[in-house]
Amino acid sequence: MVLLRHISIALTAAVAALGSALFIALNYFYRRRVWSPETDYCVIKEEDEERREKQVLVLGLDGAGKSSMLQGLTGSGTRRRCRPTRGFNFMSLNTPACQLDFLEIGGGEDLRRYWAEYLRRTHVLVYVVDSSDRRRLPLAKDELHRLLRAEGQLPVLVLGNKQDKPDAVSVPELREALSLGGVGGERRLYLMGAQLGADGFHAPCSLQAVQDLLLQLV
Repeated sequence: MVLLRHISIALTAAVAALGSALFIALNYFYRRRVWSPETDYCVIKEEDEERREKQVLVLGLDGAGKSSMLQGLTGSGTRRRCRPTRGFNFMSLNTPACQLDFLEIGGGEDLRRYWAEYLRRTHVLVYVVDSSDRRRLPLAKDELHRLLRAEGQLPVLVLGNKQDKPDAVSVPELREALSLGGVGGERRLYLMGAQLGADGFHAPCSLQAVQDLLLQLV
């Protein structure tokens, strides 16, 4: 049983790594392009060289609501029940300023050890916390601070999800539980409350405010 578990962990990690590599490769080669018949061969040119793609890395413990948050934030169809992400998940959001490419890595114990490896290839980190899971808040704090130590300058948005749950901690309580007051230096770190209503993702200062903040951070 122990051997099978180690094999399962290794396969899951390999799938996540391969998926991320494919995401980066496809993102590079298949940007928005136009055809130019200037020669006998079709020449591919960038449609808008000023329009840049920004990667947003979405992390958090399993069950924090990362996939549901992405569905609401990107407007990708109707809300549906999401299973825990075992590998990776990718969604894009086109804005007038740029394209935000969201890459979510699963939050299971077997994948968390690889989180830090993805920080160097991202422009902003979104860390999702289940505000109602009081028992695992210390673990969420430890994983967050491990990421903060690994990349000292990366902008971070912490989303305290599931604020609508009756046992959820408030945003000020969450700030204390995650020890965010002690994060100093030039780090750009923001904490916002969030929840998933019947019609999708909500934040106290509106969905547009979250998107605007992300555009500022990238």
